[in-house]
Amino acid sequence: MPKNKTHKGTAKRIKVTGSGKLLRQQAGLRHRLEVKSSKETRDLSGTVEVAKADQRRVKKLLGR
Repeated sequence: MPKNKTHKGTAKRIKVTGSGKLLRQQAGLRHRLEVKSSKETRDLSGTVEVAKADQRRVKKLLGR
C-alpha cells in the first residue's frame, strides 16, 4: 500500500501546534488596505484556529 502524500499547498498555509491545533492566517489582508480601517487591519493580522467544520479535512490533507 503506498504512502499518502502531504498536500504541500496546505502545509505551507497551516501550522500545527504541539497540542495539535491547526493555525492559519486570516484572509483579506493582501490588498485594498487603504480602504480598510486601522482596527480592521489589526483584527485581520495574527493567526486563528481552523474552523471546527474544516479540521478533519485539513488534517487529512496534512497526512495526520
